[in-house]
Amino acid sequence: MSNQINPTNVTTGQVRLSYVHLFQPYAARQGQEPKYSVTILIPKSDIATKQRIDAAIQAAIQQGINSKWNGVRPPQIAIPLHDGDGVRPSDGMPFGDECKGHWVMTASSKQQPAVVDINLNPIINQTEVYSGMYARVNVNFFAYNNSGKKGVGCGLGPVQKIADGEPLGGRISVEAAFGDGFTPQPSYQQPVYSSQNYQQPYAPPTQIDPITGKPIAGGVMGL
Repeated sequence: MSNQINPTNVTTGQVRLSYVHLFQPYAARQGQEPKYSVTILIPKSDIATKQRIDAAIQAAIQQGINSKWNGVRPPQIAIPLHDGDGVRPSDGMPFGDECKGHWVMTASSKQQPAVVDINLNPIINQTEVYSGMYARVNVNFFAYNNSGKKGVGCGLGPVQKIADGEPLGGRISVEAAFGDGFTPQPSYQQPVYSSQNYQQPYAPPTQIDPITGKPIAGGVMGL
């Protein structure tokens, strides 16, 4: 979907979500400002969404030249869209397997975004929103100049859940966890001891009064 009013605003087609933090703000590093955020996996087969994002990024760059970068286009501009078949710009390591065949982009916001279902009803149950589900996401691109680093950021807008998907990040379904045909064992019973292996509890030897020859009351000399 294109946005005729704001050229930097895009609503994606169906995408997959990862690193979902839509109900509580999250900070990846200590000292970083917590924000609501999500990583968006855009299938490379969705050429229309990719074209809209490219156009919105270029519109944000043009706005940055006029308002952030003193009328000059920087020779290097950091953009938020990355190739999931390549390596992460943060550390040069390959993206995770779930990113293969996708464009990868992280969007964030200081304000909590609206999260709705297929019928545009707000999702109240937070367990229905997780990494691995499918959704449409509204994002807005903006230019920044932060401590000399110039680039385009991605702001997070409303999120619409489209369908469930295989959870990412270690979460598994009830069927995967318990659907293995496990048969309960009979109820546990206390083991029965035979006379051969039964041992009497230890009892101290009986003390005998040397004068009367009778057991001493209490079994201990002098008591």
